Amino acid sequence: MTDRAADIVVAGHICLDIIPALPSHPEGLSQLLAPGKLVEIGPASLSTGGAVANTGLALRRLGFDARLMGKIGDDAFGRSIKECLDAYGAGASDGMIVSAGESSSYTIVISPPGIDRIFLHATGTNDTFAAADVAPEALAGTRLFHFGYPPLMRGMYERGGEELIRLLARAKAAGATVSLDMARPDPASDAGRADWPAILAGALPHVDVFLPSLEEILFMLRPDTYRELSARSGGEELLGLADGALLSSLGEELLALGVAVAGIKLGEHGLYVRTTADAARLAAMGACAPGADAIGGWLARELLAPCFAVDVEGTTGAGDCTIAGLLGGLASGLRLERSLLSAVGTGACNVERSDAVSGIPRWADLQRRIDAGWRQRTPALALPGWTQLADSGLWSGTR
Repeated sequence: MTDRAADIVVAGHICLDIIPALPSHPEGLSQLLAPGKLVEIGPASLSTGGAVANTGLALRRLGFDARLMGKIGDDAFGRSIKECLDAYGAGASDGMIVSAGESSSYTIVISPPGIDRIFLHATGTNDTFAAADVAPEALAGTRLFHFGYPPLMRGMYERGGEELIRLLARAKAAGATVSLDMARPDPASDAGRADWPAILAGALPHVDVFLPSLEEILFMLRPDTYRELSARSGGEELLGLADGALLSSLGEELLALGVAVAGIKLGEHGLYVRTTADAARLAAMGACAPGADAIGGWLARELLAPCFAVDVEGTTGAGDCTIAGLLGGLASGLRLERSLLSAVGTGACNVERSDAVSGIPRWADLQRRIDAGWRQRTPALALPGWTQLADSGLWSGTR
């Protein structure tokens, strides 16, 4: 790898997705994969997965100087990851940390037509990612540092998350604006049993922008609510059961843990954001903090950005691409409303294609599409007391 600094660094989890083309089977997956049976399948496609690839490549496609920093082995899968990244532009894999003798992370995606997918995932070198893997030279001059999926990286959640805390504190001390994304671990795994309230209490004071999904943050901070809503949803996504009161209380809790901007990804329902009422905390956001003339527009805000209306081809990486749009707004010095529109706009472009990033346009093209009257969906969540902002299509809470 090179220690060249970049304007934006996207670090964290990366893997190789191996997706064999499987035939349909009327009797279900158990018969398709019956022991001792030879099943004829089609060619396999290879792609990168994880926060580093999805958010990082989306930022590069938008036109930002983003360096991707994941950890891979010196094996065939590691070489495939580098090849997949470089297919999106020369130098895209330059920030990969190659660890001799370790195995790269990969996922086998079992996805026959008409049957729910199964993921066979090997965490590989993600488990050994440590704060020391990020050289000080890589942070010098970096304006924005984003880290993704620590629950899928053993070294980041063991020992009370001390490596995660050390890494985020180092990025913050270097002057970068720090953002953090999560993933929901298997409840039965070591990550699922980790003390996430304690880990977040130690990590979030070093985080300026925190961007979990609703399911992730409920699982980590309010497991009783998570189980209740999961039971009510009957095994389906629980996003539709959220309401303004739940979002407001979660946003308030995250701000109390130390972040300046608390965002909650809501899938097809959009992106919720609540910001601190402390002007000094906003000003301390690092290199991408709102300027003195714009800080008032970020102060004590509560907004919901509904999704833009598109024909959906696939949702792989939609949340990661939404984050890329928000980070792009921060890096560009946009006001909060425009940053949120850029976030859900990037997510909307993502779902117009079946893969994670090929639908992402250049930043100027995205802004033109937003300005051309792109219709936003009406929120399907209960938002009593909220009002729609006529000039942006966003909804404002009762703060």
